Amino acid sequence: MNKKISIVTPFKNEGSNIDLYYNEIVLIINLEKDYIFEVICIDDGSVDNTLELLLRLSELDARFTVIQLSRGFGKEAAISAGIDNAQGSAVIIIDADGQDPFSVIPLLIREWENGADVVLAKRDNRDTDHYLKKSSSYIYYKLHNLLSEVPIPENVGDFRLMDAAVVVAIKSFTERERFMKGIFAWAGFQTKTILYKRCARINGKSNFTTKKLINFGISGLTNFSSIPLRISFYFGFIIFLISIIYGVVLIAKTLIFGIEVPGYASILTVILFIGGAQMLSNGIMGEYIGKIFNESKKRPIYIIKRVVRNDTKI
Repeated sequence: MNKKISIVTPFKNEGSNIDLYYNEIVLIINLEKDYIFEVICIDDGSVDNTLELLLRLSELDARFTVIQLSRGFGKEAAISAGIDNAQGSAVIIIDADGQDPFSVIPLLIREWENGADVVLAKRDNRDTDHYLKKSSSYIYYKLHNLLSEVPIPENVGDFRLMDAAVVVAIKSFTERERFMKGIFAWAGFQTKTILYKRCARINGKSNFTTKKLINFGISGLTNFSSIPLRISFYFGFIIFLISIIYGVVLIAKTLIFGIEVPGYASILTVILFIGGAQMLSNGIMGEYIGKIFNESKKRPIYIIKRVVRNDTKI
C-alpha cells in the first residue's frame, strides 16, 4: 500500500500566488506515483480572495483540503492547525509564496525513506534578502544559539519534512505562544539537512513586517531560554557591587580630602545608567510575566471555522 504524505501550507493574503502554487505542487506530486498526497491549505484570516481560490482548488482536486480559521491567529498557529489535521505518514511544511521550490520535495522524501525522522531544507544563500535582513538574521541566529538552551539550525525556516512519530510529539506541545522552529528543534529525532537555493518572491509581499520579525525573534528567545532573566540578575548584581565600591571611594575621599561638591554630569550619568538598567530588567521580567499570563488563560492556539475535505464540509 502506498504511503500517504501530507503537505501543509499556511495562507495569508496569498491570492496572487495560488495559481502558481497549485501548478507547481501538482506537477511535483503527480510525478511521485509511489505516494498518496494530501495538501492541507490553512487560511489564516485572509482579507483578499485567498479563501475563495482555495475552495475552488478543493473542488477541482480532491487531494486539497482547506482549513478556514475563524480569524488570523498568525503563521505559527496556522502551521499547528495543519499539523494537527494531517493524516500522512510524513508531513511536509512549505510556504505559499513560491520562494521554497517545490522541486525540493522529492529530495526530502528520499532522505526520509533513507531513515531520517526529520529532513531540514537549509538555504545555502540569502541572495534574495536585502542586506539589512541578511545581517540581522545572522546576528539573531548567533544570539539565539548563544543564549538559548535549545539551539536552532541557521538559515532553516519552516520548510521541512517530519515523520509521523515526530508529528505526534509536536502535537503534545501545549504552549499558546508558539515558536515553531524552537519546538521542532526541541523535539529532536534523527535529522538530515539538505541545501537548496531559495527563489525570489514573484507576487505579493511578505506578511512579516520589521515589527513582526522583531517581536517574533524576542518571542523565540524567551520561549526557550531563561538566560535573559539571569543576565538581568547578574547585571543588577554588578551595578550593586559598583555602587558599593563607589560609595567606599567617596567616603574615603571625604575623610582624606574633606567634603567636595559632586559634579552634576557624573551624578546625572549614574542616575540615568541605573534608571536605564532598572527599566531594562523590568522589561525582561515583564516579557516573561506576560507569557505566564497568556499561558495561564489556556485559550486554544487557534479556532477552526470550517474544514473542506473532498468536497465535504465539516
